[in-house]
Amino acid sequence: MKKLLVAGLAAVLAASCLMVGCSKNKDAAASSGAKAPAAGKVLNIYVWNEEFQGRVRQFYPGYNASNDTIGDVKVNWVITPNANNAYQNKLDEVLLQQENAAADDKVDIFLVEADYALKYTDTPYTLDVKKDVGLTDADLSRQYKYTKDIMTTPAGILKGVSWQACPAGVIYRRSIAKDVLGTDDPDQVQNYLSDWAKFDGVAKQAKDKGYIMVSGYDDDFRVFSDNVKSPWVIGNKINIDPSIREWISQTKTYTDNGYNNKASLWSPEQWAGAKKDGKVMCYFGPAWFIDFSLAPQTKDNPDGENALGNGSYGDWAFCKGPQGYSWGGTWICGAAGTDNIDLVKDIMLKMTCDDAVMTKMAEDVGEFANNEVAMTKIANGSYANAFLGGQNHIKYFLDSAKSIDKSNISPYDQGMTEKLQAAMKDYYDGKVTEDQAWENFYKSILETYPNLTR
Repeated sequence: MKKLLVAGLAAVLAASCLMVGCSKNKDAAASSGAKAPAAGKVLNIYVWNEEFQGRVRQFYPGYNASNDTIGDVKVNWVITPNANNAYQNKLDEVLLQQENAAADDKVDIFLVEADYALKYTDTPYTLDVKKDVGLTDADLSRQYKYTKDIMTTPAGILKGVSWQACPAGVIYRRSIAKDVLGTDDPDQVQNYLSDWAKFDGVAKQAKDKGYIMVSGYDDDFRVFSDNVKSPWVIGNKINIDPSIREWISQTKTYTDNGYNNKASLWSPEQWAGAKKDGKVMCYFGPAWFIDFSLAPQTKDNPDGENALGNGSYGDWAFCKGPQGYSWGGTWICGAAGTDNIDLVKDIMLKMTCDDAVMTKMAEDVGEFANNEVAMTKIANGSYANAFLGGQNHIKYFLDSAKSIDKSNISPYDQGMTEKLQAAMKDYYDGKVTEDQAWENFYKSILETYPNLTR
């Protein structure tokens, strides 16, 4: 049984083996989670980095950050990095052991990302946010619809909630924009970058001035992948949406013309272009990318002040760019079998539904909070992001956040994205032809998901 479950989880519900293998335990597992007493001495939270830990320590009322406790409950942060799928492998392992684990060892909360959220939603390992945890429709009413849609099962059961929404756009270097376009004003820069034809034209202008339009191959991939009209898999057949092919064509052109720096996402080369002496004009991302990923990389002194003059910090601004899109997001799931159900509920409630907490989170750390009331208030207020040169960029996110449509997501999104980017890198680098790159992509995908066909 456990071998079957591991295979099912690892294959991202391939051929529905997970659901077939564990359906007979579903009611019992969910019931045990829903009825668990709120008497646990340890709250185990499984994450892949320190982002949520930082948010909880800073914004959850009553959290004692000096010793990681909430009242008399010890909070145990189990951090396993995402690299090589280590986090999901660890999570799968402990969830399979949940029923027989000692009380203080049981998983209470775990986080999932958008790319693989569907892997865990329609399973017995996640609690029903309303029926089991106890949040109400009124509690959840101010959250953006798409953040709930992603975590809702086909039967209409909500299995997770998020403190963040992730509408995204273009983060551009002010000084480079002034040199290339004659302005760094977000509204005017947006006019120059409002569609892909204009964006391509500016890329040529930037190159002529000695700059690089984007850092590498994958910078704008999420714009194209988030605007697909069909999912990666239809039935059991791999499907390549025209928007994905547009990304490949554009990236090859940019590589050949010197409009990118031939960097891969998250590589040192990607961040080098954002340093004080860097030449990259544009990065693409949502609020979490701006503050959690890009901003720290721009500082010459990592421990120095977040202020203009420390590297290129403060020499940036934000606009929508050629297409609206979203990227990422993190969801809080209550684990079936938790012995801290009341605390799980309160964390979900305070961190994702409380107007005051959400507003403070957005104001203090630049988070685009999953709360329409809070974000509308901030967009119309005096908020200023120091990294973005004092810009209140929240107003650019509002319409996009309401219009995000995740109807084309699938359980295969993470694997497809990673395999495609890896295969096409060899094509961009000139190591293989495009046809060979596609063959390599299909081969790697079918090895990962043997239930699929071309």
